[in-house]
Amino acid sequence: MADPCGLVAPRCRARHLAPRLGLAAFLAVAGCDTKSTPTSPSSPIVPTAPVASSAEAVLVGAGDISMCGEPGASVTATLLDTLSGTVFTAGDNAYMHGSAADFQCYQRTWGRHRGRTYATPGNHDYESAGASAYFEYFGERAGPYGLGYYSYDLAAWHVISLNSNVPMGEGSPQLAWLRADLQRSRVPCVAAIIHHPLVSSGPNGDNPQVRELWRALVDAGADIVISGHDHLYERHARIDQEGRPATRGARLFTVGTGGATLYPSSSLRSTTEAKVVAWGVIRFTLLPGTYRWDFHTVDGIVDAGADLCH
Repeated sequence: MADPCGLVAPRCRARHLAPRLGLAAFLAVAGCDTKSTPTSPSSPIVPTAPVASSAEAVLVGAGDISMCGEPGASVTATLLDTLSGTVFTAGDNAYMHGSAADFQCYQRTWGRHRGRTYATPGNHDYESAGASAYFEYFGERAGPYGLGYYSYDLAAWHVISLNSNVPMGEGSPQLAWLRADLQRSRVPCVAAIIHHPLVSSGPNGDNPQVRELWRALVDAGADIVISGHDHLYERHARIDQEGRPATRGARLFTVGTGGATLYPSSSLRSTTEAKVVAWGVIRFTLLPGTYRWDFHTVDGIVDAGADLCH
């Protein structure tokens, strides 16, 4: 039988999963739609050597993680136990206030993966002054202390961690650094992690304050942007900095499913390709010129696909 999704997406399970999931867990998965595209400020740098040098690397994680008293972070930490690779966080690592006490709850779950984790901050991390507990907990795995933005190479991919809780508009040090970092990089494929999603059908809605960072990423041909903030999973088609469909845009994955209380949501954006409300983690398999993704919950993989990088 011919592959219904074409050669670019040999494993598009999403359209077959509704019968296996409860309505609360599976709100919408809109087909396969894995269309491919043929086609000098000071620099915060990662304080370690590149974390992989082979042709294939794995990046796995989520945002909105540890909430003391909630079982979700234990659920997703157990999923991580079964998945190799470099772990990322997409912000709001320790609820409710990003305090040292809150990070003790993180330590009891995702903390066992701290040695392979690169972190990104969220707004709840900044409820402690200057996100001090966040920077102290993650140390060098959060980039230069106090900045919250940095980059590293992962096999054939350049990975950028951005900070949507500090100035990021025109004239900001972060935007100037991002442009310079993208210009310097010789790694062809780019993934970025930023807590606030540009667009979202979740209850927090859109975040236009990140638009200039998105513009810099799209102008440089970035491929993947990973966010959190809304406590659900949502995959969008490639979009530009205005949130409009664009073949040369970046594909947005909102993965606010790391363990905090989930947000019920039934609406969809015109760019939404998949939406799931369940605790889980996303895994990216990064290859030269291409990537695959699969979103894991306790029910198994509930969204998967593949695409080319620019």
